Amino acid sequence: MIFDKEELKKLYKPDNDSSGEDNGQITVIGGSHLFHGAPLFAVKVASRIVDMVFFSTPEKSVGSVAEQMKSKLLSFVWIPWEETGDYIEKSEAVLIGPGFMRFKSEKVPHGERHHVCDEVCQVTRSITEEFLKKFPNKRWVIDAGSLQTIDPVWIPENAIITPNKKEFEILFGDLSPKEAAKKYKCIIVLKGPSTFVYSGEKEMEVRGGNAGMTKGGTGDVMAGLTAALLAKNEPLLAAASAAFITKAAGDELYKKVGVNYNSDDLADKIPEVIASLT
Repeated sequence: MIFDKEELKKLYKPDNDSSGEDNGQITVIGGSHLFHGAPLFAVKVASRIVDMVFFSTPEKSVGSVAEQMKSKLLSFVWIPWEETGDYIEKSEAVLIGPGFMRFKSEKVPHGERHHVCDEVCQVTRSITEEFLKKFPNKRWVIDAGSLQTIDPVWIPENAIITPNKKEFEILFGDLSPKEAAKKYKCIIVLKGPSTFVYSGEKEMEVRGGNAGMTKGGTGDVMAGLTAALLAKNEPLLAAASAAFITKAAGDELYKKVGVNYNSDDLADKIPEVIASLT
């Protein structure tokens, strides 16, 4: 089944008389000394959608970047690492993984099936396990470093995971996406030129996009949008809609500049696309 853009009209819309915190709060957890910008792409796009975005990172250098970013983007709260659980509790959806590292160095032996989980990998793995198990009833989006290091049995029911083909094989081995979604009761967004979204019962193809979307950070933008939509929408609708909107934004940019755009441009374009499609 091909995703129909008319489905976007089902997305939650804030009431004119709504007040602060009525329209969603999310927490974004991620970042490392190598990938300090990744979670901030997610924060940037999510802050346009929900009322409040809380950002937490164990990496101090990312916090410094966040502080600089606040001079341009005021619509998020950088929270102390030790208070992350408190903010997860008050959030409706949580994104974990953008910018987390799977290994310390490219020199560490790793591959699709045979990966040495070094000390950096273990940190990502333990942080992710702790939060997923402590808050199993939250609405989760699991992305990037987190989904590359977890065991699939940790995936909370109805969580959204956003792997590319290689990441999917690392996590699920020989299972098909449909089998994996059914077995682990989750939503799988398998990213690619055509993105496929799987639940235990449904499979949808999301078309669109272009070669400009292979640039670093576009997946983080989509993950942030997914978490923002998940705060007030059902997981399958949130996942498929985020994939479609991200591709549509990329296609709008392509009309003007070809493939010569980056993830900042993509994050900035998404609100305009949402307004035009919903």
